[in-house]
This record gives sequence, structure tokens and C-alpha cells, in this order.
Amino acid sequence: MPAEAPLFLMYTSGTTGKPKGCQHSTGGYLSYVAGTSKYVQDIHPEDVYWCMADIGWITGHSYIVYGPLALCASTVIYEGVPTFPDAGRAWKIAQDLDVNIFHTAPTAIRALRKLGPDEPAKYHYNFKHMTTVGEPIEPEVWRWYYNVVGRGKAAIVDTWWQTENGGFLASTIPAIKPMKPGSAGPGMPGIHPIIFDDIGNVVPSGAGRAGNICIQNPWPGMFQTIWGDRDRFVKTYFERYCKNPKSKDWRDWPYMAGDAAVEAPDGYFRILGRVDDVINVSGHRLGTKEIESAAMTVTEVAEAAVVPVAHEIKGREPDLYVALKPGYTPSKELEKKISDAISTEIGKIAKPRRVWIVRDMPKTRSGKIMRRVLGAISNKKDVGDVTTLANPEIVDEIRKMSK
Repeated sequence: MPAEAPLFLMYTSGTTGKPKGCQHSTGGYLSYVAGTSKYVQDIHPEDVYWCMADIGWITGHSYIVYGPLALCASTVIYEGVPTFPDAGRAWKIAQDLDVNIFHTAPTAIRALRKLGPDEPAKYHYNFKHMTTVGEPIEPEVWRWYYNVVGRGKAAIVDTWWQTENGGFLASTIPAIKPMKPGSAGPGMPGIHPIIFDDIGNVVPSGAGRAGNICIQNPWPGMFQTIWGDRDRFVKTYFERYCKNPKSKDWRDWPYMAGDAAVEAPDGYFRILGRVDDVINVSGHRLGTKEIESAAMTVTEVAEAAVVPVAHEIKGREPDLYVALKPGYTPSKELEKKISDAISTEIGKIAKPRRVWIVRDMPKTRSGKIMRRVLGAISNKKDVGDVTTLANPEIVDEIRKMSK
């Protein structure tokens, strides 16, 4: 096939409107996923590699099929969910198949930490390398992943990329760049991220301010277009910070990822989630992930989700929902402890309006927390259709609490 021939269409989830069919190329995509699999995941032909994702998602395409198989590795494919029949299933599979490179998402890590925090110790496996991908990971969850799952020996790469990108955009390189809990790391070799504020000024590293992360240059794994909608492709990803709409020079067309980020003085990027997930409280831009990470420093907390609530003076303020680890019970004292932890970790400006301790979070069948539903409850709006959730009954339970 010609290098520029379309290879596949991958539809994004449509959480921000009509789903977009991202068209990936044959040559550029394959070279990028093979290269990133080799240099970031350290995959060699003799390795047994397991990416615990759905094969139908971009992570499954890039890092179950194309990348590892291009490098002649053995790649594990499994059915079902990692927590059934029990929370030790993942570690049993790793033990039985002699997996030495493990790749999963923070959603799965949080679930395994919540339901079976001591399960990994019961199995004999030996990971040299672990990946986390798909969303920002809270530092406390990262530490459990490193100390308990990886036994303090496996290198972790906390990667950042998107359906549209083909492969990793920011990551540490194992054994070359140091790991930092909760930080995706610097731009990949050949990838040059930059953070712009809302009016197009560069937010310098170490400024401590959130902005919109963009990529200054094209790269091989970048998607070619949105299937059937070239105008939307340009408008969504390139128009915002374009310096000259008539230009044919790539330097005038930075790619806008739609994610908020902060760049540390060392050039490492911490991704704060979608731009829509940044709450503006009295002029302070707070990433929902920052507040959730602060809540997760409290021992009793297993999961946390922050949503913005309208406020007539501050504009927005955060509402915090938390689910506890097994064996702990809700109390007013615990709510205060969690709220105080956020004030200590971030500052009083981030203090939530309320801490709601819930039995479980509303989740998709893939385990992602539906913050949209929680936001609708906090803002007293219609939650919409929740029948496709894995646990729709929890929505009424939370709604009754918040009345």
C-alpha cells in the first residue's frame, strides 16, 4: 500500500459532540507506533507483553496489535474484565503467561487498588516495565502501581496522547529520563509541545499556570483528517492558534490537543484533563485532576471525581464526589478531613463546596467515571439517558443524597 493510503478510521467517543472519524495513514502510523513501542515500552522480540485495553480503541490498535507485532513480540489478548472473578485475575494471567511488560489505564489501576489492594503480592510474576495511559493518574495511585504492582522494580512510563495522535506524545524514556508520579513527562523525541493561554501567549515552563497544550510540529503518527469533514478537522485542531490562515508553512499551524496542562521547570508536563475540565474559580484555573489527586492522598479514599457548580460570585466552584475503600464508613469527620487535605495540598481557593461520600460512582461499562452525570446532579439539571451505564441505579441514589 502507498504510505499515505488510509489505514483505518477510529471514531472518538463523542463526549464533546458528534463523534469524529479520525483517519490514520498506513506508513506514518505504523512507523510511529513501532518506534514508540520500542523506545518507550522497551519491547523486544523475546518479551511477553500485555496491554490490558480494548482492542477496538486506539490504545488497542496501536499498542496491542500494530506496535508490538511489528517488533515480533508476543502480545496477550484476553476477554472479560480484570476484576472478575476476583481482583487477582490480572496478576494470575501475568503469572501464568510470564508477562514482563504490562500496560493499562488509571481507571483499571484505581479499580484494582480499590477492590484488591493486596492481591498482587499473592502471585509470582516479574514486570520489568509498566505503562499507564488514557487519562492523568493521581500520584497516590501511581505509587501503589509502582510499589505494589511493580514491587519497586519496574520502570513506569506515564504516557499522554489521543485517538488523533497515533502514539505517545509525551512520556519519559525508561532508564534515560527519571519518573515523576502523576506527570506525563517531557515531549517525545521529535515532538515539541508548547502551552498557550487563551489569547495565544506562551505560558513558560515553571510559571505554575495552566494553559492549552499544543504541538508545534507535525509527526508521522498524526491523523490525516476527520473522515468526510475536512473543515471540522481544521477548525477543531488547528484554527485556534493559527498565525496565518493562508500559510502553507507548518510552523503557522500548531496542533491544539484540547487538553489543559502545566509545564514544570524541568520541562515535564502534567496533564490536567480536557480544557472543559478546568474550573475557573474567581479567576484561578484549577484542574479537576489536581483536586482529585489531593483527595486521593487521604488513606480512606479509593476514587474521586470533581465537577464544577455555578456560583454567582466565584463563577464556578468545585463539588467533590468520593468513594471509599472497602472497610471504611462515611462520616462528617471524614468529609472534613478530605476537604482539609485539598486546602493543604492546593490552597483554600480549591476547597470544594461539598464533599459527597458515595457508595460508587456512575460509570461506563469500561469503568470510566461519568463526570457529566455528577455535574448534572450538582447543578440540579437533567442527567439525560443513563441506561447505558454499568450501574444506572447509583444515579438515583446520589441524586437523593444531594436534595
